[in-house]
Amino acid sequence: MTRQLTIEDSVILIAPKEVVRLTSLSRTQIDRYRMDGRFPLPVMLGGKRMAFVKSEVIGWIEDRIANHRKPS
Repeated sequence: MTRQLTIEDSVILIAPKEVVRLTSLSRTQIDRYRMDGRFPLPVMLGGKRMAFVKSEVIGWIEDRIANHRKPS
């Protein structure tokens, strides 16, 4: 079942630590996927600080689930 995103979800920025929690991936694996173009890019907030758009991360998770459930 796909969760309906609200307008608030589409504009929420979340820290990398929250992305790790949501995806169950390590920070290193997220960075690898990001560098390979297989994960949403972060928004740079200044200096080394970055955040991810929550709706993009949730969309990525939903795509993984949908691809997993496709019949072979």
